[in-house]
Amino acid sequence: MAEVTAEARIAAPAARVWRQLTDFAAYGRWNATHNGFPKGGPDPLAVGAVYVENMKLMGFPAEVTWTVAELAPERALSTTGTGPMGVGLAMRYELVPDGDETTVRVVGGFTGAAVTLMAGRLKDSATTALNESLRELAVLVE
Repeated sequence: MAEVTAEARIAAPAARVWRQLTDFAAYGRWNATHNGFPKGGPDPLAVGAVYVENMKLMGFPAEVTWTVAELAPERALSTTGTGPMGVGLAMRYELVPDGDETTVRVVGGFTGAAVTLMAGRLKDSATTALNESLRELAVLVE
């Protein structure tokens, strides 16, 4: 398994960060790995909702089928997914409000035989993408 984390303190209240984080029509404006939702994002956004995302992982195109696993408005969004070659993915966004600022923590995980072969490169690539995504998210909401 490869696990990646990123964290940023964003100068915006949790409600504003949450609105941007869950605006799936605008996902590509901040998410560095996102290429599109061929059938749209989860609608409605609810635990158990399933949706497909076209992404780039380590520079390669990938289609991931996601399921919303946890939803706590303005606090947490977790998804689990299946990608190419049976790779399992998990992504969790946690918002920690502090007045007019919010700390956003992101934890991602990758499992499967293919991950074992390239865990180091995958971790580096995913960590870079998460940090870039958080920077872009901050630009949109601050």
